[in-house]
Amino acid sequence: MGAAVGKAAPAKARLDIAENTIFQRNRGIWDAAAACTNERLLDAVDEILDLAEAQPFPAASAAAARLDSALRAAMSLMMDEFMCLRVWNASSHDLRLAVDRLAVGASANALWQHTFPSTGDRSSSASTVGRASAGSPSSAPGDLVGFLDGEFLDELQLLCPASLLVVHEIAHRVIRAGYTKELVQKFTNSPCDVLDRFLSIFQGECSRRTTVDLIKRWSLATHLVGKALVVMQRQLYTHNSPGAFDALKDEYFLAITKNRILNLLKFADDFTSITSHEKLIYILGMYQALSEAAPGLLLMFTGPHKELVAERSEEILAKLAMSIRSMVASLIAKVRDGVSNTKNIVGVGVGVHPLTKYAVLCIERLAPHRDTLDLILASGGDDVASLSDLASRVVGSLEEKPVLPCDDDATAAATGSRHHLFHANNANFVLQSCKPLLGDEWAAARESVVERHVAGYAEACWAPVVACLEPAGRKPAAKVVAKFSAAFDRAYESQARCEVRDPALRDALRRAVSDKVVTAYGVYLKTHPKLEKKLRYTAGELGERLSELFEGEAAEHNK
Repeated sequence: MGAAVGKAAPAKARLDIAENTIFQRNRGIWDAAAACTNERLLDAVDEILDLAEAQPFPAASAAAARLDSALRAAMSLMMDEFMCLRVWNASSHDLRLAVDRLAVGASANALWQHTFPSTGDRSSSASTVGRASAGSPSSAPGDLVGFLDGEFLDELQLLCPASLLVVHEIAHRVIRAGYTKELVQKFTNSPCDVLDRFLSIFQGECSRRTTVDLIKRWSLATHLVGKALVVMQRQLYTHNSPGAFDALKDEYFLAITKNRILNLLKFADDFTSITSHEKLIYILGMYQALSEAAPGLLLMFTGPHKELVAERSEEILAKLAMSIRSMVASLIAKVRDGVSNTKNIVGVGVGVHPLTKYAVLCIERLAPHRDTLDLILASGGDDVASLSDLASRVVGSLEEKPVLPCDDDATAAATGSRHHLFHANNANFVLQSCKPLLGDEWAAARESVVERHVAGYAEACWAPVVACLEPAGRKPAAKVVAKFSAAFDRAYESQARCEVRDPALRDALRRAVSDKVVTAYGVYLKTHPKLEKKLRYTAGELGERLSELFEGEAAEHNK
């Protein structure tokens, strides 16, 4: 256009044409793909810039005012052009497919398990704490795992080189006109399709999603945004297209990053007031995602902006840690209250209690995050300073329950034996389940608990039987053995249906009983050899009967 009018044409005529073109525009200069679709309009902008630099009109004249207005309109046009450009490319088929799959609940759950792995699920009617959604895969699909690990992003061209060339053109004109500050202000709200796609994983229709689902999605999005920013920054700063925009790259990247990171942090802040133990694994995952991403995110910032993001991140991590410690206390209280509210803890049987299964399930879910949890608990100054402490405290709550007699068996001996058998079963279940997770040192401390209850069971249930062999006046040996045999039968019948599922614990209990009963019986028979023909049981037969204990209902079927 400038060429058509000619630089020699009167300044007013040039202003008339350029002004008319700019104010009458009905479309932009570049499309989203950075193709120039209106060179005439771009020429009009350049004409206004040439006139502004030449200052052909008196300062207080109407023409000077018109030129100033046209310049503002031209710069507004440049800002609009910048806001419409797709500088970052989120239209890649692979990227769109991966993000779409992440937005689906099953894939999100799969990737959550990949990032925050569990040790598997344990059937229990007591709780669903920490479980992944029903039907979710146990691991992420191979292609999505690579995507999550960041390898996938390294292979994508996230920056649109053609758009960056246009940004240089826009920046050149803006800087020339002295409107740099206004352009920098636009950076804050400029589009970034790549980051916005990742953020869409947890945004939109939030009201239809559960708290757990939102936390999972946020954690995944934070993980991915941290990785994407590293790739984006590298591509932006290594792109070989020097121009006017180079001087503004730092402010640009800072601006597109800052608000989105602050929005991520604000979202996390909304969950820091949760104290329910049922959300513990998820809030822990949120803490872990933020703590892992924060160092990389801070590399994106400098000066006051870095201080702001660092301060905000530390504040939210501290609040999340406080929430996690509250949840741990809530978990302990949950088990303790559950025990307190059980009217007769041995009345429901001597097997593994639902509360024990519940506690072990929680420990198993937390074990993969042990380092993070230990760090949080150790900094709280509470009695529970580690996952090992938590496991001991939660399961130990079961042992604090006073044992009440069962309605159909009110004898002190039977009650005591059930008490010890119950706790042996439960302590052993915890030991076998948690030893691979918490280590040998922790297991050694728990082994003594199992051994104590094994010995306590043998004493409580079978010591009264052995006591029948002790001298009491001059009672004939035959009557002593008869009394012993009757006591043995009663004790055996009371224990016949008790079940101990763990083979090692079952053998330990049988050995403890045999060492107490068979040994004492054998010694008594040796001192009274004439009783051999009057015996109901030999020592060997007694041992065989004891070897059938603790099979539960299976023992009845095998008779």
